[in-house]
Amino acid sequence: MTRIHDIEPADLGYAGTVEERDVGDEKMTFVEGCKNPKSVCIFIRGGGEHFIDEAERALHDALCVVRNVVQDSRVVAGGGAPEVELARRLRKYAGGVGGKEQLAIKAFAEALERIPITLAENAGLKPIDVIVELRKKHDEGRLWSGVNIPSKKLSDMEKAQVYEPLKVVRQAIISATEAATMILRIDDVIASSKSSMNAPPGASTGIPGTPPYMR
Repeated sequence: MTRIHDIEPADLGYAGTVEERDVGDEKMTFVEGCKNPKSVCIFIRGGGEHFIDEAERALHDALCVVRNVVQDSRVVAGGGAPEVELARRLRKYAGGVGGKEQLAIKAFAEALERIPITLAENAGLKPIDVIVELRKKHDEGRLWSGVNIPSKKLSDMEKAQVYEPLKVVRQAIISATEAATMILRIDDVIASSKSSMNAPPGASTGIPGTPPYMR
């Protein structure tokens, strides 16, 4: 409002308390007890800067999860269950593919299984035993089987109510694939440049008009 005289009752809000408080070395105004607030502030305090940073990161992650579920309500099992199932189906698909592509598909499947293996290591479990047992369970059709870190055993993630937003899992796979593809392209460029450097004198670089001393 540009002028106080233009304020109408409909322009006014309601708050239970509005007060100024000392927070550390600063003064802050707290507006509390509002009716139907459209936004809120979460105040984080701690004994040290490191503690506050960790609390802020954890809170930010939790809010992002809520945002993702609101944007896309679909969820998948946690505990590495979707990665194990994707790896199983990729291996099955690789059996019908010939040539070098089969090796690439199997390598992709092994990369996906690093998720449950890492979870097992973090839980203090034996990763080899865990991945073997997970493969067995998924071969039997138990798609929700994953690593339950609190109980330190394999269990049905649906019954344990451990879920992950589909949006997060999908983006993680896409980002990892793009990163691996970029690294492979860089390796190809380096390998190509090394082969050009090791070429015999006078060999053509494939670039038209290149002087002999630059070849």
